[in-house]
Amino acid sequence: MKIIVSLFTFILMATCQLNAQDTQPIIKTDSLKEVIITSTRIDLPFRENSRTINIITAADIKSSAAVTISDVLQQIAGVDIRRRGTGGSQADLFIRGGGFDQTLLLIDGIKMDDAQTGHHTLNAALPLEVIQRIEVIKGPAARVFGQNAFTGAINIVTKSSLDNSVSANLETGSFGQLNGSVTVGNELENSTHILHVGKMTSDGYRNNSDYDNSNYFLKSVFNKNAQAIEMIATFSERKFGAENFYTTNPTFSEYEETQNSLIAFTTKFQSEKFKIQPRIYWKRNQDLFLLKRFEPAFFRNFHLSNKIGAEANASYTSKLGVTGFGIDLSKTYLKSNNLGNRNRFMTTLFLEHRFQFIDNRLDITPGVAVTYFSDFKFNGFPGLDVGFDITNNLKAYGNIGFTYRIPTYTDLYYTDPRTNGNENLEPEEAFAQEIGIKYHSSRIRASLSVFNRDAKNLIDFVRPNTVEEIFTATNIAEVNTKGLEVDVAYNFEMNNFNQTLAFGYAYLEDDILEQNEELSRYALNTLKHHYTTRLSTQLFKNVSQSIVYKYAERTTGQTYNVWDASIMLQLKQVELSVTASNIFDADYIESGFTPMPPSNILFGMRYKFL
Repeated sequence: MKIIVSLFTFILMATCQLNAQDTQPIIKTDSLKEVIITSTRIDLPFRENSRTINIITAADIKSSAAVTISDVLQQIAGVDIRRRGTGGSQADLFIRGGGFDQTLLLIDGIKMDDAQTGHHTLNAALPLEVIQRIEVIKGPAARVFGQNAFTGAINIVTKSSLDNSVSANLETGSFGQLNGSVTVGNELENSTHILHVGKMTSDGYRNNSDYDNSNYFLKSVFNKNAQAIEMIATFSERKFGAENFYTTNPTFSEYEETQNSLIAFTTKFQSEKFKIQPRIYWKRNQDLFLLKRFEPAFFRNFHLSNKIGAEANASYTSKLGVTGFGIDLSKTYLKSNNLGNRNRFMTTLFLEHRFQFIDNRLDITPGVAVTYFSDFKFNGFPGLDVGFDITNNLKAYGNIGFTYRIPTYTDLYYTDPRTNGNENLEPEEAFAQEIGIKYHSSRIRASLSVFNRDAKNLIDFVRPNTVEEIFTATNIAEVNTKGLEVDVAYNFEMNNFNQTLAFGYAYLEDDILEQNEELSRYALNTLKHHYTTRLSTQLFKNVSQSIVYKYAERTTGQTYNVWDASIMLQLKQVELSVTASNIFDADYIESGFTPMPPSNILFGMRYKFL
């Protein structure tokens, strides 16, 4: 109730300032038509792509009542973000009922997979201030991205320029939250630079849930008037209490520290018909876990992984259509006191071609990815996308594809008093199919899709009976997953201002519950029903507000309703904000044994110097 009173007080103060300058208008739906999906070799406008893709724009992020990428992605139906607390310290990423190892995260098209474990996927998440948009690609994507895109992929596209600008942001609120950041944009004659430095801290909302997280981001384009070279460098460090993240033992006081960094250089050579984009990159991830925070010698895991890669993606346009092809070479090194010292060499070849018929209304894109793993040999991922333009705004589409995932080093080698890896694991495999229809106009964006996935050799940590305490990594039986997804966004005007109402619904059904849920550690907690709604409104020229509602029902029977809200007031160079999370104090768990925070509030102020 205190949160609601605070919100209304803020609104009352805001309406007294109606002569201040306008806020940024909400981006209309039709502006997405020309967004180029850049994470593939064949660049296509958003509306021409024959897959299920959600685009989250910078404007959507700003009006999402979100503080981190995890909060933003939770608002996409069919995307399951299982957080353990606030501040983005740790969260697992799932798409369409897959596992956290089965979704690939990319930054500007750079694969951020980690051979140690998919638990670290979102360690690479960037601060919201530097994100231009997020592309959520659902369904079988292995032929486009490789083996970790088992159920889908998420590409974070960073901003290309911030002009000459300097802004500072300060936030404070419940649980001793204190967040601060500085973002700088610099345009020079022959180069462009974006720099962001940020820190997020909190005392925690429950015992041993404090965190101290830092983010650093640098993006530069050199020689932009000739052969431009783009450099991106990121570093994130998270230090957090991990109470009940993995155990329920009341005598433990778990603690974790992670580091994730990336540096990459990219350039592009392009003519009228041919384009090639070479890139080199180095990704590093470090993980320190203590079972007892103040007794490091009791149980300690330390893992350090490095991935060095080089890739080249190209496309060629001819009378027969557009051909995309590429090669990705990488070497992974792991040093771990638990998993041992490991290394893996990978080579992936990509090939696809887009045919168009019937006055370009019908598009057919077959493709294949072939990967060689030094420890799992050759594997191939063929697939096919088909689309038909019924009208200029209405498109029907379908796709089929084989997907594949080799075990992580945690699957293969991890050991502790209750867990055993399994060196004899087989790779996961699946055959997935999808059909859908999508509509785009200046006011409405809508899509409907149904999908099916037949998987075998899925990996889970299981035990043979409830008496046995040790969970062992095992290829479980064949699993069929089917579902339906609906996404709609409607833009309308009120008081001469743009308003947006968006909602999504995802239904998922699988037969994995034929297993005894007491025997499985990870696989039995998927979202059966997932509903999200966001209303972003602007009733006065300097005040905008958003309300977000999320409903979830998991296959284990747990259900919960969560309401979030935010309001922003623009006063020339100053932007004031209030973000309220879990307004009605829902009691719920997204992952493991960790209850999510009660109702909380965050006050923010952003000042733009230039």
